[in-house]
Parts: sequence; C-alpha cells; structure tokens
Amino acid sequence: MKTLLPMLRPALSLFVLLALVTGIVYPLAVTAIAKLAFADTAAGSLIVKDGKAVGSRLIGQNFADPKYFWGRPSATSPQPYNASASGGSNQGPLNPALLDAVKARIEALKTADPENTRPIPSDLVTASASGLDPHISPDAAHYQIERIARARQIAPSKVKAMVERNTEERQWGIFGEARVNVLELNLALDSVSR
Repeated sequence: MKTLLPMLRPALSLFVLLALVTGIVYPLAVTAIAKLAFADTAAGSLIVKDGKAVGSRLIGQNFADPKYFWGRPSATSPQPYNASASGGSNQGPLNPALLDAVKARIEALKTADPENTRPIPSDLVTASASGLDPHISPDAAHYQIERIARARQIAPSKVKAMVERNTEERQWGIFGEARVNVLELNLALDSVSR
C-alpha cells in the first residue's frame, strides 16, 4: 500500500489538471474565440424582425401556405424542422417508403399548383441529410413563382426579381451550389406585400 501512495498523488494531480483544462479552460476559450470571430453564427444566426427573433438562417422552417415558398421536406419528427431530432430518414433509394414519400410530395405539389407543368426539382421532394436545410435551389424557387404570384395577386416578374435578389452564389465562387434561404425570401415577400 505504501508503494502505491507516491504514484497515486501525481496521477490524481494530472487527472485534476487535465479535467480543468479540457472541461473548463478549453471550452471557455473556444466559446470566446467563436463569439469574437463569428459573433452572428455563434449566436445562432438569428433573423430578427421588429425586435423579435423569427428564425435562424441555419435551420429551415415549415411553410405550408400557398402564398409562401416551401422549403425542402424535413425528415425530423414528431414535427418538421425539429432541431433536437436532426437526422436523415436513412431510407435508401430502393426503399419503398422513400418512393411512397416522394410520390406523396409530388402529388401535393401538383395539387397545390395544377397549372404548373415544369419538372419538379428534386430538392422539393427529398429531405436533406440533416432534415433541417433552410435552403432550396434556385430551380426549386423558380418552380414556385407562379403559385405564389397568384396567391399574393402580384406579378410573377416581381416574385422572380425577389428570388434573384435572394439567391446566394456558390461560397467563394467554388464551393457548393447557388441557393435561396427560404425564410429570408418569405420575409422579403411579406415586406413587399404589405
């Protein structure tokens, strides 16, 4: 027992030191750096309107009203865009449940806009890997222009111009694809339609 005590003291000291460094010092340092260097993102990239947070640029929201742009379907449950349940459906392309879900989404889009004969962009009928994607492709936004123009009783050219203004190009011109943030576009629509 006496031979263990001299070895136990340095082991406990090292444990306490590493617990302090990795459990307190490191997380505080990373949080401070994030708040200084990336203040908006570290705070959740909140969108504030009239002094009230209405959403985040990073998490999609469920829009079902025909006068709004609809985002990608969410794979979260029990409610759509539930950030605490983030994750894909894990349904592969040969899974009959995925095929049924896509068929139902196509039917819902056709029912909402029966006059639209354009091909339906895939991001309007398939969920993203996280199930929380706040963006749609410019094609998905263009697909919805006529429905929204009719519902809001405004010229389609006006809605199209708003889509163009709210289209984000590829990051640094090389990464990803052009995209449209659905919440920001719908807020812009509401501000014009007042």
